[in-house]
Amino acid sequence: MIRRSSTKKTGTTNPSASADLSRTAPGKAVTKELERIGQLFNSYANRATNMIEPEGIEALCSDLGVDHTDVRILMLAWKMKSEKQGYFTLDEWRVGLKSLHADTIAKLKKALAGLVNEVRKPSNFLDFYSYAFRYCLTEEKQKSIDTESICELLDLVLGSQFSPQVSSLVEYLKCQNDYKVINMDQWMGFFRFCNEISFPDLKNYDPDLAWPLILDNFVDWMKVRKSWASGTSFLHFIQGTVSVTTVLIQQNLHFSYFVFDLYACSLRFLGTVFTGI
Repeated sequence: MIRRSSTKKTGTTNPSASADLSRTAPGKAVTKELERIGQLFNSYANRATNMIEPEGIEALCSDLGVDHTDVRILMLAWKMKSEKQGYFTLDEWRVGLKSLHADTIAKLKKALAGLVNEVRKPSNFLDFYSYAFRYCLTEEKQKSIDTESICELLDLVLGSQFSPQVSSLVEYLKCQNDYKVINMDQWMGFFRFCNEISFPDLKNYDPDLAWPLILDNFVDWMKVRKSWASGTSFLHFIQGTVSVTTVLIQQNLHFSYFVFDLYACSLRFLGTVFTGI
């Protein structure tokens, strides 16, 4: 007669089963998070195009309590790697909100503060700055942006960090007439200028280095304006203007346009000076 084993069940759990459960639980959580992110997307998306369009972004901004022109919305677009201004695809939405761990409006609103800190890191800011330019290229094969829009973008992206530089750059761009549009090289030069050049004395600016010509002209304009502000005689002003325009003539760089720009900018500056007296 064969005797049955007397071994009793100990109630121990199968190790392999426990491992399967531990792997499954996080997977389910991620799936649920993606589902909620998708549902949130649908609440703003146009069902016909399956995209969040400008109207949906305005509704999103309203729910977040921020203006649609707030730099944080541009940062959110950067986080999503959004390719088209004013539009978010489902894939872009998922990428951005998953990385922010935000599957509700409340979480997204809270995440915006952390996103600002993330963007401000030197390792990220240069990428964000260049992205801001590309994001504003709204037409196919477009490579430049009108100066009026650039002035707004400069203030939005750099204004809080480099207020004096941006204020002067914007003033110059608005009163000059040589440049109707700005390209990526010039745009990146603006950031390099703000980040590297002593301002407002401009002591370490070297025009022989590889600066975009528009920045050479801006520095010349700044020096003339500084001469007026410091009470330098009109004769010195004329001498400075002649030296600047002589260089431009030698370089064959639209002399007449520069003289007109200098004249217009000087009149504008003088108006500011006399208004403040």
